[in-house]
Amino acid sequence: MREAFGATFDVPDGYLNTPSIGAPPTTVAAAVEDTLVRWRRGLDTPADFDGAVHAARVGFAQLVGVPADRVAIGASASQVVSMVAAGLPEGARVLTAEREFTSVTFPFAARPGVSVDEVPLSELPGVLTGYDLVAVSVAQSADGALVDLDALREAAERVDVPVLLDVTQAAGWIPLDLAWADWVACAGYKWLLAPRGVAWLAVHPRAHERTVPVAANWYAGEDPWDTTYGLPLRLASDARAFDLSPAWLAFTGAAVSVPYLAGLDLTEVREHCVGLADGLLERLGLPGRGSAIVTIGSDDAAQRLAAAGVVASVRDGKVRVGFHLYNTADDVERVVSALA
Repeated sequence: MREAFGATFDVPDGYLNTPSIGAPPTTVAAAVEDTLVRWRRGLDTPADFDGAVHAARVGFAQLVGVPADRVAIGASASQVVSMVAAGLPEGARVLTAEREFTSVTFPFAARPGVSVDEVPLSELPGVLTGYDLVAVSVAQSADGALVDLDALREAAERVDVPVLLDVTQAAGWIPLDLAWADWVACAGYKWLLAPRGVAWLAVHPRAHERTVPVAANWYAGEDPWDTTYGLPLRLASDARAFDLSPAWLAFTGAAVSVPYLAGLDLTEVREHCVGLADGLLERLGLPGRGSAIVTIGSDDAAQRLAAAGVVASVRDGKVRVGFHLYNTADDVERVVSALA
């Protein structure tokens, strides 16, 4: 067991795979286990999960700095991004970063008549003119590189280009204030330490009419229990109009993990995570990058780390590790020793 930031984590030494799957606090796993028992015994009704959905929605809103009535719930990053892609007109041009995670780009690339251009991440804020949308991750999945949010906001406002930000690899370790963005998408099973099957889309009021509820359903009604049968279409007036009917078990976990993270001092969390990541880079003779995600490009790094008990992943041809709440200097030492 590891104790960190007021929580207990049953995570093994050397677990550095948060960019793929976050390891939950024991309280989160216990909440899901309790729900499994109740499910097996037939003790819950659908309405019993509304409180969990609400708690997770409010927690996510706090993490990204938006009002809760702007937040829709979903199941995956690509699913919520698809509602933005569906609202683009024929001939729209979308700008993104090179090697961007495909859950961000594929929903747009799959739209007939919509073109998607890639540019280096560092150049993206400077080339927005002529585009109908920019879609980019705050922290890149492949290597943890961070977009310059201040520069992107200034450029987007200057040339009036809508912005979609994916915070799947950022929310939970970076303090975020993204009320200015048109859309903010996120999946919860990585840094937000929730089960897979939970996602969110924050929708700015000015972008509401340009967001299409491609999976419109009963749960997206103003009163979900009054929209279970019959026409006409009657969706909620706020971002709940874009809700997907929730995955109950997943949301019982998110209802614990997301408010927990929202209640932490995220500046302290970032200092902890980045301190470990940059400390590893320094030990490897490399400059710090200010990200919780580190990539290692040596030919046999994956094999050597696995042999040392380090749980990592390989992305875009490099070993990727990530440092979260439960990681310590001992994890850094384990990586350094394996690669020495």
